[in-house]
Amino acid sequence: MALTLTQTAAKHIQKSLNSRGKGIGLRLGVKTTGCSGMAYVMEFVDKLDDQDQVFESNNIKLVIDPKSMIYIDGTELDFTREGLNEGFKFNNPNVKDECGCGESFTV
Repeated sequence: MALTLTQTAAKHIQKSLNSRGKGIGLRLGVKTTGCSGMAYVMEFVDKLDDQDQVFESNNIKLVIDPKSMIYIDGTELDFTREGLNEGFKFNNPNVKDECGCGESFTV
């Protein structure tokens, strides 16, 4: 499978990359934390590592390390606005449960 971005997420990421003035894409991954076990991490990528897997969606490069890939394979990343709140939303088909605060998940 792969990872994908909605057009809204891609526009937001491209705007951030342009403001930043450098970067080849966005790194997505997971870390062990939170009340449910894992949380998403995102950071801009300036240099690829040898093990990185690269996907392109809506002209944005998404970079994933192999260890994270098994947890987020098939995920769609969206950027949403709800009232005064805005942020990225992970539509991950692998998630079995999420904590009440929405910060962590289990697969």
